[in-house]
Amino acid sequence: MATMQDVAQRANVSIATVSFTVNNTKPVSAATRAKVEAAMRELGYQRNVVGRALASKRTRIIALLFPALQHTFSGTVVQFFTSAAATARELGYNLVLWPISNEAGQTTELTSSGLVDGVVLMEVELDDPRVQELLESGTPFSLIGRTRDPAEMTYVDINFEDTLVEAVRHLTSLGHRRITLLDDAIGSRSLAAFGPVGRSRASYEAEMARQGLEPSSFTCDATPAAGKAAAAELLGDFPDTTAVIIQNELAATGFVSGLRSAGRRIPDDISVLSVGSSVEMAAMADPELTVMSSPGTELGRMGVEALIDQLEGRASKLRQELVMCRMEGGKSTAPPSPVPGHGNHGDA
Repeated sequence: MATMQDVAQRANVSIATVSFTVNNTKPVSAATRAKVEAAMRELGYQRNVVGRALASKRTRIIALLFPALQHTFSGTVVQFFTSAAATARELGYNLVLWPISNEAGQTTELTSSGLVDGVVLMEVELDDPRVQELLESGTPFSLIGRTRDPAEMTYVDINFEDTLVEAVRHLTSLGHRRITLLDDAIGSRSLAAFGPVGRSRASYEAEMARQGLEPSSFTCDATPAAGKAAAAELLGDFPDTTAVIIQNELAATGFVSGLRSAGRRIPDDISVLSVGSSVEMAAMADPELTVMSSPGTELGRMGVEALIDQLEGRASKLRQELVMCRMEGGKSTAPPSPVPGHGNHGDA
């Protein structure tokens, strides 16, 4: 049986364009529609009945898909949830949290039930099988995150690329030259090619190279215990480090504790800048971490608005927006000490 991907290849268009044509979810030019429909006839492609049913039947329920089996809940994730639920309620919809894995089959179970009008997808992989499944089903959706090639997707996301540039520049402006990145192991194991990890590391390495500096990075699981072990790993493998960018919210407090247990003072001996976390989580560390806080509340609202605009016929064009993390206070970054253990005090 021909698939939507087969049609896309025959018509020489994207699978998203085929989905828009089949399900009438976005405007498509007459010429493009003719190419797609010709390919469908040649291949004997049958329109998805479930997709048409979802397009015509309204429950005013939307689902927020979060792969809870692969990714631990954090304070930042909760911000996404609560903001998304509040926005849906304000706009006359009910939002349900669907904590399933990132497997396409489980997404199909939800969309084929007819219980939801649309889906907001979180924790997006670069090559996310759930996106393909949603396109095939004709279910309206928006992404909080980005695939590898999101050009024809509706998405809102953190601007990880520019955020990491700003993080490096904050530390180099203080005089640091040996800056190490500690990120989340989820990008290399539980969620293959997880967008935030890959984009952030690439941007960090590029900015370090632009400034003529040698990048160094490593990873750990998202737990305080893993963060504490990572502190020992840093001191063993990267002993010259004077500043750390940590993009691993749940490991950050353990990492700081591990440095303190090893006799390192923060920020006197090592500066620590937390990226993509929340002010509340940063305040749990001692000293309170300087943080580039995640715009979780903003993105939760924007992701739901983008989906409901589609459902209500208000989406005349794709919504694609990136939001920067915000530099917040804290006491964990300062100029490096001229002599280890005898440096400046306070935050900058």
